[in-house]
Amino acid sequence: MTIAIDLIDDDVVLLDDLGTPIGTAPKTAAHGPDTALHLAFSCHVLNADGEVLVTRRALTKQAWAGVWTNSFCGHPKPSEPLTAAVRRRAEFELGLELDSLELALPTFRYRAVDADGTVENEICPVYIATASGEPDPNPREVVEYRWVRPADLRRAIEAAPWAFSPWLGLQAGRLELYRD
Repeated sequence: MTIAIDLIDDDVVLLDDLGTPIGTAPKTAAHGPDTALHLAFSCHVLNADGEVLVTRRALTKQAWAGVWTNSFCGHPKPSEPLTAAVRRRAEFELGLELDSLELALPTFRYRAVDADGTVENEICPVYIATASGEPDPNPREVVEYRWVRPADLRRAIEAAPWAFSPWLGLQAGRLELYRD
């Protein structure tokens, strides 16, 4: 895999409480104990067998290191269309080209605090995608991955919520994909 450069200090889009862009901040400054509301996205990738891709965050990640999460997440760059950002991040994190991409939860919003005090505070549209290839993860982002049946993932989240990112638990509770 050729690892593309994705600068740590890319700017994120800051938002007011209504979701209107109000400025930008370096990504590293936007994630800490007093994280400003900003724009992000999450994506759940399905294969041809209807399995969903779950990834385990690299142990070097700033927040929620080593926990299992949805396929991938990220932040659009200022003025970057969300769908372009999702496709860019799929390639960067997983070496995947997405076959299809659908907006599933356009207004998903959450705030969560990691054990080390890092806060996520995001308006985070959620996408469902399909991919026909096998991931080739960027080791700076993903330590391992699995394709699993959505119902099995939902049951695992219910049984051991501490092993999963808080946003995955919240999204799985709202997405039709994870219902029997």
